[in-house]
Amino acid sequence: MSTRITRIALAASGLLLCTQLMAEPKRPECLAPAKPGGGFDITCKLAQGGLHDTGLLKAPMRVTYMPGGIGAVAYNAIVAQRPGEPGTLTAWSSGSLLNLAQGKFGRYDEKAVRWLAAIGTDYGAITVREDSPLKDFDDLIDALRKDPTGTVIGAGGTVGSQDWMQAALVARAAGVDPKTLRYVAFEGGGEPMTALLGGHVQVITSGIGEATAQLEAGKVRVLAVLSDERLPGKLGELPTAREQGFDVTWPIARGFYLGPEVSDEDYAWWKQQFDALLADDTFAKMREQRDLLPLALTGEDLQAYVYKQVEQYKSLASEFGLVQQQ
Repeated sequence: MSTRITRIALAASGLLLCTQLMAEPKRPECLAPAKPGGGFDITCKLAQGGLHDTGLLKAPMRVTYMPGGIGAVAYNAIVAQRPGEPGTLTAWSSGSLLNLAQGKFGRYDEKAVRWLAAIGTDYGAITVREDSPLKDFDDLIDALRKDPTGTVIGAGGTVGSQDWMQAALVARAAGVDPKTLRYVAFEGGGEPMTALLGGHVQVITSGIGEATAQLEAGKVRVLAVLSDERLPGKLGELPTAREQGFDVTWPIARGFYLGPEVSDEDYAWWKQQFDALLADDTFAKMREQRDLLPLALTGEDLQAYVYKQVEQYKSLASEFGLVQQQ
């Protein structure tokens, strides 16, 4: 009996120690690896508001912007300089995984960080100004076929980025070599929209969530959403490329990772919060308001998803003749 009591006491003390170790970080921070206004910004602010409004995070979470290399600067900073910070989340998207597949994050691969959570999915969108002569996706395809250099396409990323990949898929649908496009690269999702509204580019590729504010303001028109079928809710009025006869799709998962040396206890604490967040109806409404669709993956399930996606993106990059750095 005394042995059993001792075991129970040890188990209880172990549970208490675990609870103490799994404490809320004192200065939570979300790194958005781009300038304000794009998808990474949306992702961080969704977590910032969601964790606070549901009571899962008591301390205010600050959002810090770290542009450079469409995620490369932030990825390298977390791995090499801030690997063990328990309170620092970094936003990622499918574009991050595409860049990892091409070796664009330097010597670090997809196994260099601890993948924490995917909280929603966006879809690619092809957007023009409201007064554009391009009235639908067919018009854009025809324009590219007649003169691939006659339409200036802007996007938040260099050649090989996910926004470039959307443009490349559109070019392929038109039977045009993607390398002949007039493509202007910007840092992050906010700058291309500014350039479009200013008349400096004629078309932009982005996530639909980055276009909805100007769409609601009546300043832009979406020629096509790159989803399998029409999106639900207010975005259901927007046509897909597929329904217009072109099999072009591009889903954009969004979420967070932690540094490679964050302890198992701190990682488990964050996973627990995101598991609760993703099951919360209040958060579901917040995600919908940000024009994101549900995607709930954490821990090992997310890691398996990430590794599989990177392998698929390696094949896609090879298709388009993008050189992978070794």
